[in-house]
Formats: sequence, C-alpha cells, structure tokens
Amino acid sequence: MGWFEERAGLDGTVAVVTGGAGGLGEAVVADLAANGVRPAVLDRDGEAAERLRGALAERGRDAIVHHGDARDHAALEALFAAADARWGRLDTLVNVAGGTFRAPFTDTDEKGWNALLRANLLHVLDACSLAIPRMRAGGRGGSIVNMTTIEAHRAAPGFAVYAAAKAAVEQFARTLAVELAPDGIRVNNVAPDFTPTPNMARFTHGDGALSTEGGLRAAIPMGRAGEVTDVSGCVVFLASGLSAYVTGATLHPDGGTSASSGWFNWPGSGWANHVPARLLTDRTDRPAGPTRP
Repeated sequence: MGWFEERAGLDGTVAVVTGGAGGLGEAVVADLAANGVRPAVLDRDGEAAERLRGALAERGRDAIVHHGDARDHAALEALFAAADARWGRLDTLVNVAGGTFRAPFTDTDEKGWNALLRANLLHVLDACSLAIPRMRAGGRGGSIVNMTTIEAHRAAPGFAVYAAAKAAVEQFARTLAVELAPDGIRVNNVAPDFTPTPNMARFTHGDGALSTEGGLRAAIPMGRAGEVTDVSGCVVFLASGLSAYVTGATLHPDGGTSASSGWFNWPGSGWANHVPARLLTDRTDRPAGPTRP
C-alpha cells in the first residue's frame, strides 16, 4: 500500500452519491471507486444509470446503482436501505444532484422557485437527515460533500433563485459542520465554475466565446475550461483521511475565477476590471456625427 492509499483510508468504505450517473457525478463515482470506495448511486437518468451500472461491473467494482429522483424521499430512503443491507456502513455522502434554468427573476413564479429549491436545496437536507444517524451509529465519523457552484459566491443574472439555493446549501453545510464536529463527521462543499458537461451546454450564450482560447483566457485566470476530474479530485480529497481536519470549508476548482472577482485577462490588453475601450464597438454609444447622402 502506497502513501496516498494509506493516508486516504478510502479502501472498503461506502459512499452514497446522488446524481452520480452522468457529468460531474459520474466522474465522482469513478474516482471514488478507483480508490476502493463502494458506491451507492441514485440518478434520474435511467440510461445513464444503466451505463454506469455496466461500467462499474466491468471494472469489478462492488456497487449499487438505482434509477430514481433525489427529490423523492422514498427513492433516497430506498438507496440508503440498500447500502445498509449490502454493506452495513456509511462513510461518505456526496450530494451532486441539482439543476436550473435561465430566466430573469421577474419572469418566474412560485412554481419555478419551488422547483429550484427542491432540486438544489431540499434534497440535500433530506439526504443529510438520512446519512447522519447512520454515520453516528458507525462510530467512525464520516464525510458529507455538497456540490455547489461559483454562483453561490457571486451575482448570477438569470439564475437568482438557483444561486440563492446553492448559497443556502453552503451556509447549511457550515452550520452542520459545527454541529457534527464532535461526532467526527465533516461537512464541506465543492464549488466549480465552467466545467463543460452535457447539462452545462444548455446554459451557454451561444456565441461560442468560452470555446475559444481567447474567451477562456479572458474569463478564467488559468486560461482553460475545467475538467470533470478537476472537480472529482476535490471530492476524493474531502472524502478521504487527507482532509481529516477540514470541515465547514468550500473548495473552488474554478481556475481562479472566484479569486479574480471581476478581473479579466483581455486579449491584447491584459488584466482589467472593465472592458477595454478598444472593444467598445457599439456605435449607438458614440456621439452622432454627420451623415452622408
């Protein structure tokens, strides 16, 4: 056993992962399983769940994969019960499931607000309420990791309620971390920025800016889009003994965007917290001049 494996202490542990069959969740499950974690996964995408089940079986991983919605208490409860019956322990909970849509707040209503809160906040509370008694009963402590977003830390025009829900998850985690610290149960968050996944593609502006080298260099200090393994690596760290003294914290696998806070590396101009004058090409902003016949 190498240094990492010994210090991480993940081999033989059990993790429940919500939203774990596609995108970021799939990467999280793959990396946990690669380190000997036995995953119990819930995902509402039936085809993705079936693919994940086959992939884990092909690699010889001991796993449970359920097709179901994390917003449904009965589906969550069934997953935890299945993990109890198979392994009799729970060490890690990773809440990946979430979702949103783009719209100005004034174009939304109570139905939309409730949907966003159920998708991004309420199922986290439900999953934690199911995980905590099991972790306490095990007497080994545990790790809860919530997937949030950079939008929990900055304004997000078009995503007001989503951003509020993710910020609520982060504050919930901080308080829960303090409440559970005496039990050795740690609670942390991972807040990515632009990490292309099929779901993420639905929210681009369609101008292709973030698919270009210049667009990425301007928006993200490290000059590239995130990769799913940038995010899953943070989850593995927080699930492992390497983070045994880390709780109530948020990791930002975002290439530096949370640190830059509005500063952009404009191509040909360098760092500025405003648009360079040479890029302001909208003629409607210029004084009217003489017209030609």
